[in-house]
Amino acid sequence: QVQFVESGGRLVQAGDSLRLSCTIQGQTQNIYVMGWFRQAPGGDREFVAGINVASGIEVYGDSVKGRFTISRDSTKLTAYLQINNVKPEDTDTYICAAGHYWRGYFTTELSDYQYWGQGTQVTVSS
Repeated sequence: QVQFVESGGRLVQAGDSLRLSCTIQGQTQNIYVMGWFRQAPGGDREFVAGINVASGIEVYGDSVKGRFTISRDSTKLTAYLQINNVKPEDTDTYICAAGHYWRGYFTTELSDYQYWGQGTQVTVSS
């Protein structure tokens, strides 16, 4: 199994910047992609960003392009999500995920990620 350590979620004001972190541990030998999704209570899980752990190639959801940046430290199996100029509509639970397969710019589906963290809450006040 794969275990997750997620951090960085907090209450912030609109216009602030925020960085989320996610480290995976355990049976990580064949993990090739890490990503972030977000979900509101009662809502669907929405793809935010994904990254190829080895190459660092990034892919983003259409709704977040521009203010969100995903990066990784492959030596630490850690993925980061930088959110700049946060907006109230960014309020969500941000969930880290990991998967065995990289499908390039199509690695945006729930089914591409086999392992899921518990999530970290981001709340943006206006």
